[in-house]
Amino acid sequence: MNKIIQSLVKELVQIEVSGKKILKGVLIDLGTDLMVIFNGTDYLYIPTHHVHGFRAIQKNEFETIFPTESSSNQFERNSEDLTLQNTLHQAMGKYSEIYLIDDQPLHGCITQVMADYFEFYSPVYKTMYISTNHLKWLIPYVSNEGPYRLDSTYVNPLVKAPLENTFNAQIEKFKFKMGVFNIGGSKSHIGKIINVEKQIVELEKAREIKNYLNIDHLKTFHEV
Repeated sequence: MNKIIQSLVKELVQIEVSGKKILKGVLIDLGTDLMVIFNGTDYLYIPTHHVHGFRAIQKNEFETIFPTESSSNQFERNSEDLTLQNTLHQAMGKYSEIYLIDDQPLHGCITQVMADYFEFYSPVYKTMYISTNHLKWLIPYVSNEGPYRLDSTYVNPLVKAPLENTFNAQIEKFKFKMGVFNIGGSKSHIGKIINVEKQIVELEKAREIKNYLNIDHLKTFHEV
């Protein structure tokens, strides 16, 4: 835990994260690379490399309900093992809401966790591969009810395919297949993967136009 900000635990804070997003809540805990806040409804697990800055705020700046011992749902943890990787492992098989791109949350569950990415099953996009580096925050569901009130068979696949250890290697498995990078929106890329070499993905668009993408800036991928 960072000793500089340790005194702010259990205090109200305002946090600016990547994308100029402002989050407010009670600072619950700090880990080596993760912060946890409670916003009155949910626990937010925020990787510190997306935290641009934060400050203590007064109660009149943000009205929230302070968490109690019975508040759920937060993962079992202590500050010594509160890391992003451990949190992702604890989230496996549990319904979560995750933020990566603008104001487009993804709902579903983490099914496998690898070195620098994780597999996420969404009832909308089905199986997705998400770069851990681009995860801005994660919210575990308060109840066991699935996203969109769907049956568990829609949000948690029964079969888990073997994965490569790194995001680069996993994307390379989809050579000559159609896929979408960065889900929908203005920053999405749709096409057929022609080649993957080191940090570059060669993607062929609909009319034989080729784009060359830096894999470090690719947040998500799913096959179509």
